[in-house]
Amino acid sequence: MPIHVPLQAVEPRRLYLQIADQIRSLIESGEVARGARLPAERDLAKQLRVSRPSLREALIALEIEGLLDVKVGSGIYVRQPSETNDAAALAGASGPFEVMHARWLIEGECAALAAKHATAEQIRALRDAHAHMVEQTRTNPNPLEADRDFHVRLAEGSGNSALVLLVQTLWDQRVGPLYRALEKKIEHPAMAAETLREHQAIVNAIARRDPVAARSAARRHMDMTKKRNSKDWKAKGHDK
Repeated sequence: MPIHVPLQAVEPRRLYLQIADQIRSLIESGEVARGARLPAERDLAKQLRVSRPSLREALIALEIEGLLDVKVGSGIYVRQPSETNDAAALAGASGPFEVMHARWLIEGECAALAAKHATAEQIRALRDAHAHMVEQTRTNPNPLEADRDFHVRLAEGSGNSALVLLVQTLWDQRVGPLYRALEKKIEHPAMAAETLREHQAIVNAIARRDPVAARSAARRHMDMTKKRNSKDWKAKGHDK
């Protein structure tokens, strides 16, 4: 009879967490001095042989943890020792770019289904949600509650309650500490106008009962969201 071996299941770790572990170990071992400026993001990505989105997620995670200070327009710096550590807040958090891709898949289909099945009342609710977001952006470039309401209304138009639940669950990740810390690096007044134009294209396609255009508009919105969050950290609101 084989002996019992007390092994524990091995859980696959997200790539950004593996990258963060490597950078953290260099800091904690003293190989990278406190207060030092790290190489540029693109250079770090080449050295680690990882994508810039995965590296960016790792850098933001380490910033939340209190080990790095990512300064837009300046660079990435190793912080001095601090008792502040919010690593626990990241437990179970999906990487922001993972969330964006999931939303690309799911919300694109929600939009296509809404173009086919949404009632007149649901389309009106989607228009109202968009109008409310327009109003909110006059004082806030990123009104999260109004944005959430728009996407939930979009999912409701699909006629599938399970898809509504998925969109709500993804939104919980979208407003989590890792995603929000990343997004705050690029928030700027023009971002609101860009988002509103993308939302309007979704509304228009659904109102025309054009599922192909609706899916395309929803996916383009997520493509542009990824692009905004992938910009070089040189200056907010500027493509490089």
